[in-house]
Amino acid sequence: MVYLAGFHWGWLVASLLLGLAMGWIAVVHRGREVSKSAARWLSVLVLALVVVALMHVVPGRFGYWLDLGLVMFGVYLVGCAVGSWLRDGVVSRQAASGGPTEHAGGTSDVLE
Repeated sequence: MVYLAGFHWGWLVASLLLGLAMGWIAVVHRGREVSKSAARWLSVLVLALVVVALMHVVPGRFGYWLDLGLVMFGVYLVGCAVGSWLRDGVVSRQAASGGPTEHAGGTSDVLE
């Protein structure tokens, strides 16, 4: 796993930065949420993939890709959480201080 992180550090940093950007945007853009049944199925799928990776069921190149994909997905999710947390802190601080929440064009920076 250390080799995986050392060799693919560029891809892992890219996953983290993409997660930070998506987390930052997710606080502002309120899209349709995933249904509870779909969220359960996705959780079961990710859990099954993690179990398969930990048990080394998939050998060779495809197992390596599975490990790399799961590590990148985990780093992306950490980036999403940190980006959302940072954006929430900025938005709530601006709202609490009564600071400017509008741009010069008159569009609001904070969605109600």
